[in-house]
Amino acid sequence: MRTRPSRVLLPNVMHTEPLPDDEPPRSPPPPPPRGRGFDPSALFVVLEGLRRAAPRELQGQLTDLIREFLLTLRSLIDWYLERLDQSRREPEVENIPID
Repeated sequence: MRTRPSRVLLPNVMHTEPLPDDEPPRSPPPPPPRGRGFDPSALFVVLEGLRRAAPRELQGQLTDLIREFLLTLRSLIDWYLERLDQSRREPEVENIPID
């Protein structure tokens, strides 16, 4: 007769209350500094790694795909900058007489 293996109970590693020997946290970490935007360097490293990892038969096609992606990204940035440069238009308001 076979017996089922007993289940092993693991300790709860996601506890939220501090253990008695732990010090309570002093204060939360500061928020990230404002004004720092998205850093695309990691994205470019990933794209370059994908291009180099591709087989030689596909490297040309992948290079063309990355070029198209970057041109699209540049177009989106240009569109957004043009949108920021436009003066804010006041909404058109029409006076409706109340009788």
